Amino acid sequence: MPRATQILRKSRKVVEDLNLLKVLQSEISHELSSNSFQDENIGSLGDFVLDWNSSRSQDVVLRRKSESGEEVAVSALLSQKTYDTEGIFPRKLLMKVCVKRPGLSSILQFDCGVSEKGVRRSDFKIRSAYFLQSTTVPGSSIYRGPLFSSLEPQLQDALKEFLVARGIREDLTNFLLLTLHKKEQGQYLDWLQKLESFVMKDERLFSAAAG
Repeated sequence: MPRATQILRKSRKVVEDLNLLKVLQSEISHELSSNSFQDENIGSLGDFVLDWNSSRSQDVVLRRKSESGEEVAVSALLSQKTYDTEGIFPRKLLMKVCVKRPGLSSILQFDCGVSEKGVRRSDFKIRSAYFLQSTTVPGSSIYRGPLFSSLEPQLQDALKEFLVARGIREDLTNFLLLTLHKKEQGQYLDWLQKLESFVMKDERLFSAAAG
């Protein structure tokens, strides 16, 4: 009787794993057929170069250096939340822009949000602006500057134009939206396929699926 119980438990496990495998294969087929962002081609890097885009990380990093020696670095990743939108991109971006002037040890950093506006259009909003010392990590008690939304609208607009003049324009934010959504979709598909391979390692399950 104990042996029969053991066999029953193993059979139930195979059935459960087989169900998981079928769901995984269905999801993989859906992702491959939908190909949501692969045919899109919007935006451009402008004067920036793609400095970091590892298949294992969630972010990308862009850099640009002008003739004056000023350096601009942009890092961006997808936000965790999804949004109902009329466009093609369901998630917003979290973007950091760092500006370094030659001869100065401090870096001016902007924390921004990027979202799609309509179809294949995008815009960014500055959420905060503060200085960092390039050789130190600021503590939680360090004053980082005023609440950005509390600044005079004219100053907020001028700071945004400061970034626009350094290449943070719609072509670039469109490029980031498309690149990061493609990246996330590819990573999700890779995860599904690895999970499928992991489940398929059970030879009994492989035989049941083949049958």
